[in-house]
Amino acid sequence: MTSSSTNGGRGTGNGERSLRTLMLVVAVLLGCKATTARPYFPPATGAPQTEIELDVKEATEALADVLKGDSLPVVQVVLRDGFVETAWFETENKRATHGRRLGPDVVQVRAWVDPSRPGHSRIVIETVYRPLADPSLSGRELDRQVAPDHPIGKRMTEIITQLAKLYSSEPATP
Repeated sequence: MTSSSTNGGRGTGNGERSLRTLMLVVAVLLGCKATTARPYFPPATGAPQTEIELDVKEATEALADVLKGDSLPVVQVVLRDGFVETAWFETENKRATHGRRLGPDVVQVRAWVDPSRPGHSRIVIETVYRPLADPSLSGRELDRQVAPDHPIGKRMTEIITQLAKLYSSEPATP
């Protein structure tokens, strides 16, 4: 008797089972996009955050529109990943700078938008500066969250509060 006659002709030999498993793994891998435009690091400690009643794409778009409307030099908006980033800019005139990025007068804003409850997103906006230059450390290791009374830091807290009022019934968490 052959294997197909003992199991009703279904052909479930080890070779066929392995082929099906391989095909399933390939299909899953082709369906996944394992890349993201988000940085590998989390937001800085002390960054203001809130939860709003929009999905990630809508919340990211709303936040990016507010930042652009505030004349910040937004250089990256990734709706799929829920990430917004500005260039390093001078706090006085909000112009992008390519000069030395030292001190609290030159900052960068990054925002992470993550799914929370169904139909809701958690937004965290960091405003960082670099207090010193140290070639032995990565740029991220030098980044520090601005003080709560910093003009751009205050504005980011206002933006978080504004978004919470517009799209949520819960207050912001500074």
